[in-house]
Amino acid sequence: MNPNHLQQLLQTHFGYDRFRPLQEEIIRDTLAGRDVLALLPTGGGKSLCYQLPALAHDGLTLVISPLISLMKDQVDALTVGGIPATFINSTLDLPTLRRRQQELDAGQHRLLYIAPERLPQPEFQERLRRWRVNRIAVDEAHCISEWGHDFRPDYRQIRELRTLLPDVPVLALTATATERVRADIATQLQLRAPGIYIASFNRPNLTYTVQPKQQPYRQLLALVQGRPRESGIVYCQSRKTAETLAERLTLDGVAARPYHAGLDAETRTANQEAFLRDEARVVCATIAFGMGINKSNVRFIIHHDLPKNIEGYYQETGRAGRDGLPGECTLLFSPGDAVKIRKFIAEKPDPRDQEIARDQLRQMLHYAESRTCRRAHLLRYFGEAFPDDNCGGCDNCLAPREAYDGTRPAHKLLSCVYRLRQATPRLGVGLNHIAEVLTGARTAKIQAWGHDRVSTYGIGQELARPAWQAVGHELLQLGLLRQTDERFATVELTPEGLATLRGRQPVTLTRLPLADSATTAASAATTARRRAGDIACDEVLFERLRTLRRRLADDRNVPAYVIFSDLTLRELARRYPASAAEFATVPGVGQSKHAEFAKPFLAEIAAFLETQPRQSAAGSC
Repeated sequence: MNPNHLQQLLQTHFGYDRFRPLQEEIIRDTLAGRDVLALLPTGGGKSLCYQLPALAHDGLTLVISPLISLMKDQVDALTVGGIPATFINSTLDLPTLRRRQQELDAGQHRLLYIAPERLPQPEFQERLRRWRVNRIAVDEAHCISEWGHDFRPDYRQIRELRTLLPDVPVLALTATATERVRADIATQLQLRAPGIYIASFNRPNLTYTVQPKQQPYRQLLALVQGRPRESGIVYCQSRKTAETLAERLTLDGVAARPYHAGLDAETRTANQEAFLRDEARVVCATIAFGMGINKSNVRFIIHHDLPKNIEGYYQETGRAGRDGLPGECTLLFSPGDAVKIRKFIAEKPDPRDQEIARDQLRQMLHYAESRTCRRAHLLRYFGEAFPDDNCGGCDNCLAPREAYDGTRPAHKLLSCVYRLRQATPRLGVGLNHIAEVLTGARTAKIQAWGHDRVSTYGIGQELARPAWQAVGHELLQLGLLRQTDERFATVELTPEGLATLRGRQPVTLTRLPLADSATTAASAATTARRRAGDIACDEVLFERLRTLRRRLADDRNVPAYVIFSDLTLRELARRYPASAAEFATVPGVGQSKHAEFAKPFLAEIAAFLETQPRQSAAGSC
């Protein structure tokens, strides 16, 4: 296809004058009829890779999506942009379903969103044959792999389409997949010599921070109140925690809603809509919330509890800053959270599932306990090297921990592990038990196992138990200890740890940061980015444009960001366009949105300038 035609479609329908990395290559391959497997980070423009091709050719693009809320969100945005799209799912009443089927029979839509569980229905399969499907897009494709972090058995039914529609190319898209998961996606979807595109997993606009979890609600409230005009998501391990935090935040003056699978469908939908429309500033959610959420102005993600795996953590943090503006991601970490997760893992009936889950948890713990660059750690997990020594966007780079000679405490702990193994070779012990032995605790377990008689009992009373556990976690990171994968994780010496102990080799450790110090550094880094001019604009005008956007969105019963993203509003508040022609040059203003929204936004900017001067210092957004 002519390159100019693709550029014209991009500008006309989406309001951008250039593609993001790999988008054009992916689009060309799928338009040529080739199967494609694409990994683009959250916010990297995956949706455009099937939305633009749907406009380039006649026929229907079938989009398989895991969440009903995502379908409505995407269709709302496409409709406002003048692109004919619809969805079919269980929320539709019979008259609406029939009307949409008739519209599809008449070829009135370019995109159809469905959930995978609809695929086995014979009547639906018959309709698919008639609807001139020319492309199958599988969103969140990692859901098809049992090695992925969010395996969904219903996704396995997608491969039936290869028999039903044998000549139709498949485009599989995901933001999170290791090499093993990528191979499994290709196998399960029966991709034929696919074009494989893997963008950088780096999200340079995001700042990553891990806080020691000490007073979690106080820490959470401080984080949320420190961003009084911004939207955010708080991820929790349990439904009860999500509800409790939402209630407490509301009492403290923060508009917050809970979201989890235990809520009835009506409440769940209402809470999500309130968040999408900025009526609720914060949503406290389990992982049931957020896959594919297209809200572009989420500015912070807080993990109140430890995620089960890095893939999930990466995807959840990726919901911040989808518009390219700065976002902050904070994890409140306590090793005790891992104990709860291990109990859940032990309840899985399939030993293979347990093995996968334990390996994923171990990798997550390595990230949370790391004293090196967190961005580099994340990228390395996905097979990508980060080229710099300091990313300037994580707590370990912004506020490096103080190093000290930890030879004495390290040797005490290594010696204790060695002596306990000698005393009871068949009994594994965890870090908590080791800390109790070192501090001379008189627990029933210590006395029953005779661990109060080993030579290392009570030799570490200069440190509290949490401090000894922190030393143990660092020794795990240094490879001097290793942790087993059983239900109750036990530790043992590695060959390197034994050599360090026997050779009296020096060990350098780091001091744990204060709970708020790293987050303060992260917030300062975000503020510095703004002051550097990468998003500078007239903030007073920006707020007025936000108010206008909200009013226009409410009139159309859609989320505010569907009208324009924050990035587009900031460009408007930087450029002060005075004519329709100037308005058309702003990124994110496509032909349809220009026709519908140029007049009210230009009027608002003109009214503002009647009483307010231009801010000449506003830099590029």
